[in-house]
Amino acid sequence: MFTARHLTLVMGTLFVLFSSSATFADEAFSDSKKAEIGEIVKSYLMTHPELIQDAMNALDQKQKDAEAAAQKSALASLSKDLIKAENGVVLGNPKGDVTLVEFFDYNCGYCKKSLSDMMGLMKDDPKLRVVLRDFPVLGPDSVEASVVALAVRKQLTADQYMTFHQQLLTSRGRVGKERATQIAKDLGVDMIRLAKDIESGESRPFIESTMRAADSLRIGGTPAFVVGDGVIVGAVGQESLASAVKSVRSCGKTTC
Repeated sequence: MFTARHLTLVMGTLFVLFSSSATFADEAFSDSKKAEIGEIVKSYLMTHPELIQDAMNALDQKQKDAEAAAQKSALASLSKDLIKAENGVVLGNPKGDVTLVEFFDYNCGYCKKSLSDMMGLMKDDPKLRVVLRDFPVLGPDSVEASVVALAVRKQLTADQYMTFHQQLLTSRGRVGKERATQIAKDLGVDMIRLAKDIESGESRPFIESTMRAADSLRIGGTPAFVVGDGVIVGAVGQESLASAVKSVRSCGKTTC
């Protein structure tokens, strides 16, 4: 939506451009002449307001292009660490030919919606490797849930952890330490060992590294997926994710 703020920005930009181009001739233009030119520019823009929208569209596209370039540059440096998943959770085929990394939060409604997409992907694609990155951005309880989850992974197989992950992600209401530890207990996790692992603080550096990676990749919310050379933000659906995986297999890129 075009707003007064946008108009101010455009007018300010035009003023700067005009001022910089006219600097060399400050002595040649009197104050009255400058005011006259300003009125001409204003009149022209009022007569052709579509030019303002065109300028805003061009500026918006330029910003998006710069953002995409920065994101790709960051991904190039982070990709190996994300795929290697040290201290991370690997689901699907551990030796799969394509890795899909998911940034998620246990209290994210869209992550809950995407769970079935992820399950469907792994079921339909036996060559897919999935890495879960706890990205608790929705409050202290999300952080608590992730700390418990990352401690729980030390005691469970991949299949058992997937059950824990599903149950926690599909829980009703806010999810925190209490709900996460209860699910862990129900699955037979050694609670004394779990308490020690939680208290050790070993999960914190991993969460912090995920936060730094997300910041570098311009990921501000969940869910977000990294596959190939691209970052996909939002609950885009199984078909879109499968298409991206297929492209990576075909040409090494998210979009061929």
